[in-house]
Amino acid sequence: MLSVVNADGSTEYGSLIDEIVREGARRILAAALEAEVNAYIAELADQWDETGRRLVVRNGYHQARKVTTAAGAVEVKAPRVKDKRVDESTGERKRFSSAILPPWCRKSPKISEVLPPLYLHGLSSGDFVPALEQFLGRAAGLSPATVTRLTQQWQADHTAFMGRDLSEVDYVYVWADGIHLNVRLEEAKACVLLHIGVRADGSKELVALRDGYRESGESWADLLRDCARRGMRAPVLAVGDGTLGFWKALAEVFPATREQRCWFHKTANVLDSMPKSAQPGAKKAIQDIYKAEGRDHADDQDQLLAYYDFPAEHWIHLRTTNPIESAFSTVRPRTKVTRGAGSRTAALAMVFKLVESAQQGWRAVNAPHLVALVRAGARFERGQLVERPEAVAS
Repeated sequence: MLSVVNADGSTEYGSLIDEIVREGARRILAAALEAEVNAYIAELADQWDETGRRLVVRNGYHQARKVTTAAGAVEVKAPRVKDKRVDESTGERKRFSSAILPPWCRKSPKISEVLPPLYLHGLSSGDFVPALEQFLGRAAGLSPATVTRLTQQWQADHTAFMGRDLSEVDYVYVWADGIHLNVRLEEAKACVLLHIGVRADGSKELVALRDGYRESGESWADLLRDCARRGMRAPVLAVGDGTLGFWKALAEVFPATREQRCWFHKTANVLDSMPKSAQPGAKKAIQDIYKAEGRDHADDQDQLLAYYDFPAEHWIHLRTTNPIESAFSTVRPRTKVTRGAGSRTAALAMVFKLVESAQQGWRAVNAPHLVALVRAGARFERGQLVERPEAVAS
């Protein structure tokens, strides 16, 4: 039943249109539950006991309860089923369980899905109740305690992620960087070490995320050794900035992996050492190097120009650590809101969930079919595949 409408068009629970939507949702949900129960009973209509009575029949309704949905909180009275059948394997009575509205359900899965992004992207736990009541009504059943439970689950998710088996995946390219954030990581000079990889099908994927001290070689070595222990294969090419700690660790753990320095960081470091008047010209000269058609037109620094030995379509991805910078563009605004996440594990879990959420929008590299050729050892010159690397005598 709809509420009384005030002179300004509002009702006790919001606007009239919101009330109409909620009432429509309530009726549709009720009809769906009735249809589900009727179908269940009809399917078992041939089940009878020794006295000639049906074993599965309707049995009134459960007590009414409120369920939070995308349309707001709606009151539901689910039909009840009396099922007298016995499971032969367990000896227990069989029970009907609604796939639409399980007995424990108090909010729709969509509401559960939206809570983490809302918290991660700007709402602190104390903001939840007043903010979401505007959309879901006073009976939303949300509280700061809900967020606390979510962060505990995120910590468990992060722990499971960092312990997963890597022997079944193959990262051909990887980007590595250490990001300093305004989150509480117990050590003043701690940072988040991030590893993103490109699989053989060209898709990008988060490989590892953990905290480290000043991007030190030992911190990176711990991360890479852990990945190797869990079955990670040596990447063909790693992209990172000029931090010596990572390259030292890479040489120790994956010595066969080639190195590519990030041109974005290199450019920034070079320009910072110059007067502002000289920076535009220097920036143009640097761009002429990394945008050249081939190594002969650029420079002979192997660690800056390794990408020339890979498909030209991949150069734009391999010249910089932009994939990591893009991933953390969603992290930094959130960490500014929280001003600290309570503990090291909670902070890392929050960052992990943000990156995991951002990962859903990551695009595959250009010409993804060429990634498998890179892994197979195909040779590229000036970005083009060399199909016959050795001349064949006539």
